[in-house]
Amino acid sequence: MKAVVIRQFSEDPRIHRVEEVTDPVVGPDDVLISVKAASINFPDLLVMSGKYQVLPEPPFIPGKDAAGIVEAVGANVSSLKSGDHVVAQVENGCFASRLSVPQASAHKIPTEMPFVDAAAMGLVYQTAFFALTDRGGFRKGETVLISGAAGGVGLAAVQIAKGLGAKVLAGVTSEAQAEAVRQSGADEVIDLSVPNLPESVRAQVHRATDGKGADVFLDPVGGDVFDACIRQLARRGRAVIIGFAAGKIPVIKGSYLLLKNISVAGMQWTDYPMHSPELVAEAQAKLNQLYQQGFVRPRVMQTFPLESFADAAARLASRGVIGKLVLTIR
Repeated sequence: MKAVVIRQFSEDPRIHRVEEVTDPVVGPDDVLISVKAASINFPDLLVMSGKYQVLPEPPFIPGKDAAGIVEAVGANVSSLKSGDHVVAQVENGCFASRLSVPQASAHKIPTEMPFVDAAAMGLVYQTAFFALTDRGGFRKGETVLISGAAGGVGLAAVQIAKGLGAKVLAGVTSEAQAEAVRQSGADEVIDLSVPNLPESVRAQVHRATDGKGADVFLDPVGGDVFDACIRQLARRGRAVIIGFAAGKIPVIKGSYLLLKNISVAGMQWTDYPMHSPELVAEAQAKLNQLYQQGFVRPRVMQTFPLESFADAAARLASRGVIGKLVLTIR
């Protein structure tokens, strides 16, 4: 089969190659998937460069989520059968024409869902869903502030929050990003590119919420954006830290949390499939439902054939992507 193979860690994706490798082994509890599409995520760049918190030993095949058709199942598999359309999330292995995963890691998707959409809805939509509903404790009718709202997780969060009944404030840094979040359902756009960020964000959120503030704040950015936005939470508000795309890990002042009864939680998706795989299955079923209802539509900025994965990785590293990049596999 064809696969991207990482033989040494490097920040330059062009040193990696697509190679012919042996087909994966299918165990009694496994599902063999003919991969049709795989999304490329920022954590994939960290893995390939050797900077992610969990690293495999080279050589390995990268890629954390994929969509395709079940080719075969192991003797103990009861939840899936050959011909089923599925999406799968794993630590590594998705940038290949075939993928073998435990049955708990593969989930059925509607047959009308294109594989490119399904792959684009992998890790980022699962992350956004758990950040909002589990870590953020969202309740219908609340106001949700999302930083980095035009990125993969950000746009997913905008769509999911709207689908679940939120008022959405989407933080962006350009007019192109503003248009993307509006198309995804954002009620208000918060400009994060302005000078004097704390005062500007305060004024914008105050205006959008009639002075109350946001009930939930989802943050994949960190840095100065986190510092400015956490101050715009309502009393008993909840902040969820998803990542640090700005490169700076924020320092949280405990006295501020105390004054407004604010809580702060972390969100790391890998914990769910490792310790609560049933919650991942439930989340995927809900995401499928939101897709069928028209609330969720991943914004795929560009697709690349597997052989051009290095171009996709370089494009993602440039930080100019609005939405998702997806690899297609024939």
